[in-house]
Amino acid sequence: MKAMLSKEVGGPETLVLEELPTPEAKKGHVVIRVHAAGVNFPDTLIIRDMYQMKPPRPFAPGGEIAGEIEAVGEGVKGLAVGDRVLGMVGFGGFATHVAAEASRVIKIPDAMPYDEAACFILTYGTSHHALKDRAEIKEGESLLILGAAGGVGAAAIELGKAAGAKVIAAVSSEEKAQFCRDLGADETIIYSRDMSDRATQKEFSNEIKKLSGGEGVDVVYDAVGGDYAEPAVRALAWKGRFLVVGFPAGIPKIPLNLTLLKGCQIVGVFWGAHTLREPAMHAENLADLFRMYGEGKVKPRISASYPLAEAGDALKLLSDRKVLGKVVVTME
Repeated sequence: MKAMLSKEVGGPETLVLEELPTPEAKKGHVVIRVHAAGVNFPDTLIIRDMYQMKPPRPFAPGGEIAGEIEAVGEGVKGLAVGDRVLGMVGFGGFATHVAAEASRVIKIPDAMPYDEAACFILTYGTSHHALKDRAEIKEGESLLILGAAGGVGAAAIELGKAAGAKVIAAVSSEEKAQFCRDLGADETIIYSRDMSDRATQKEFSNEIKKLSGGEGVDVVYDAVGGDYAEPAVRALAWKGRFLVVGFPAGIPKIPLNLTLLKGCQIVGVFWGAHTLREPAMHAENLADLFRMYGEGKVKPRISASYPLAEAGDALKLLSDRKVLGKVVVTME
């Protein structure tokens, strides 16, 4: 098998393509011949030792894969050689073969292409859990999405519209704004790439309130963090919910008096822990997502595809925040 390995702490340029022994299917595991691997923000962090998971080196990044089962270990039920599946593996996905815990592997519909399957569960799972379980969003409410053109943001647009919300997509360029409108966003805001100035923050808050009808938004989906978070909290309506999803712009510091003044909630969204701690709810959400995919309500938007040997370029594209929707690494 071939794998794109992290052998030292560093950026995408440090990854090296090497030949390794193909893994065996141990007890409770399956071996998957990988067809495609989704590229996600944690992949850019794990190779720099900046993620909560720090696997021993050498390892391949890539936490989300899709492919075909080649071998089944002892004790595995419900999965067989030849099954088309996706898997949440944490790391190891930038490789032609992966050994995965059977409990982290899910069969996919016959009509679902491998590249879409590899870009499905993490982004849509995160956004569905955020909006349905954490925000309890309702039809007719307004939803602001920060970083709306990225993977989880694009998924949140589709899921917000499916829930009957008014969606305001906040992005950093007109190209990204048009991408969000094509996905169904009702309104778009192009925010400044430098939000450190208080006047710029106030202008951003006022624009959000204006587009929401004047009273502020009911839900903020924050996949950006940094200096963008506080003005978004200030633009919340009474009893609004602020969803903490990610921090590519840095970890923000929110004045807690705002929660008192607005009667609002700051709500953490940790999808990975949710899947382990609330498996029944997770299974229900997966069924929802596959149903919506079958109905055409959600569909991963893949803007770029890279071969395994160029996986570092895929990570760099994501690190530079130039991605529209999703990026995938293919093993063909």
